[in-house]
Amino acid sequence: MLSKPPKKNAATHSDTPCTRKNERKSRTTMNAYDISRIHLDEIDSTNLYAASLPAPRENEMVVITADMQTAGRGQRGNSWESEKGKNITFSIMCAPSFIRPAAQFSLLQAQALALYDVIGALIPDVSIKWPNDIYAGNRKISGTLIECEINNGKISKAIIGTGINVNQRIFLSDAPNPTSLAIEAGCEFDTAAILDVVVGKFTVYYDMLRSNVCIQKTYRNALYRREGFFTYRDKTGFFKAEIAGIEPDGHIVLRDSEGRERRYAFKEVAFVI
Repeated sequence: MLSKPPKKNAATHSDTPCTRKNERKSRTTMNAYDISRIHLDEIDSTNLYAASLPAPRENEMVVITADMQTAGRGQRGNSWESEKGKNITFSIMCAPSFIRPAAQFSLLQAQALALYDVIGALIPDVSIKWPNDIYAGNRKISGTLIECEINNGKISKAIIGTGINVNQRIFLSDAPNPTSLAIEAGCEFDTAAILDVVVGKFTVYYDMLRSNVCIQKTYRNALYRREGFFTYRDKTGFFKAEIAGIEPDGHIVLRDSEGRERRYAFKEVAFVI
């Protein structure tokens, strides 16, 4: 079982353009990608920090981690609660110019599958709740936010921000259904070791995209409630439906109990749990 990580030094300093404390840098190589690692004791947001950096080359990635985020975000501006030193909050920055802007959802799928593989090896009943959350049973254990810069019709920089609840056991926010690895497994984990495996898995799926290998079916087979009829809610009310498919741009297609197909973007439909 992975062990609890050692405590980190408390020395801090301030810098710009983001509020950050005690920055430490290192480099490594994973699956032929040169990866720059930047770790901070505290920052407002690893995604904001990544946005302030120049884009890497195609064979490079930058991974920014933090023990504490003071303004961590989820999809559409939702906040992300994370107790200092207990979880994994990080961003991966890459330059996927080989991916069409209209197909940028595939990057989110790559990260979701990396998380699904790693977390699913540690606890049971793990799935991907469309579009990007990782669930243990009916409870959320991880979420991801992707932000892309597009220049001359290509993705010049992508920032994939992820939070994984690892050793936190008490959640104080109004998030409806959080859980963590420690809650599900009954023991604590080495956050640094888990992060290394997640980044490695992401480079594998990223390389598959680069080689034009389709990961759509793998993603579809890992989905939460991938089979059967369940209750959903849209602007017209509640209805029963099954997942009919996920489109390349990320829209979900639901088939209701009367056989009608309904197409939704994120936030246009909610799972009733």
